[in-house]
Amino acid sequence: MYYWLIPLFLGLALLILGILYYCYRRVFYSKPRVPSDEIMIPPGEEYDKYRQIITDWIKIVRRTEHLDVEIRSFDGLALKAKYFEYEKGAPIEILFHGYRGTAERDTAGGVLRCFEVGHSVLLVEQRASGNSEGSVITFGINERRDCHSWIDFVLRELDPNARIILSGVSMGAATVMMTAGDELPRNVVGVLADCGYTSPKEIIKKVIADMHLPPRLVYPFVKLSARIFGGFDLEENSPIEAVRRAKVPIIFFHGDVDDFVPHEMSIRNYEACVSEKRMVTIEGAAHGLAFPVNEKKYVDEVRAFFDPITSKKPKNDN
Repeated sequence: MYYWLIPLFLGLALLILGILYYCYRRVFYSKPRVPSDEIMIPPGEEYDKYRQIITDWIKIVRRTEHLDVEIRSFDGLALKAKYFEYEKGAPIEILFHGYRGTAERDTAGGVLRCFEVGHSVLLVEQRASGNSEGSVITFGINERRDCHSWIDFVLRELDPNARIILSGVSMGAATVMMTAGDELPRNVVGVLADCGYTSPKEIIKKVIADMHLPPRLVYPFVKLSARIFGGFDLEENSPIEAVRRAKVPIIFFHGDVDDFVPHEMSIRNYEACVSEKRMVTIEGAAHGLAFPVNEKKYVDEVRAFFDPITSKKPKNDN
């Protein structure tokens, strides 16, 4: 009697499935990367002033002696990184780039900054980025698990007594903040979080609103698409929840004119943090540009925060 409803329900189901797949492709899916020597800098007026500076940094880093390394992720992906050694026994920063970024584009300046303060650097290519395998970006959810794997790699392959600092920009900052809420080896002595968001949910809803779409209507589709097609729970963890459990010192950097990840998100993360902490605002810096806008202040703040912390060399728990 109601057989005519079957095509209607099937059509509705296909429509919803299509919307979910579109959300997944738009937000989480990463296209295959083709190796290239081209230097890619994001478009936009806020980057124009620093385009040549960042390009020069990338060229310097490409010429700098390093070791290419690889690990297997918890789900079997080959993840790549480059290790730049300042000197034997120096503190090691594990440095994570941002959403749809690359290690050299987002953090080449970080390598030079690390050398300036006497730190070695493990420059990570996040899953689904650069030469690392994978096709799903998870906004720090699975990237946090990768961070633990890189910590294990440093202690196993580079220095069992290393003093490790977890550093990240944007989604990379979210990655290291979420890691900070976990139990960590005593070798992890601190975290640097540059322009990180409060949660995947909040930043996605903010971007949806920027697109002049209703976040309350669209976000549930995005969340469900992550579960169905990406295989992960978008709300499993968040930076603002993790820093409430953190035991390691955290320094927060953020530009006050960031219109992608609002400055107030770092302020809220800072206020929620229960460990030793510092909030550094870089005036006039847009998203991801805190270091090029004011290199001296950035370096001075890193030194002031981390030098006392790294002055003692811990022993590995193992």
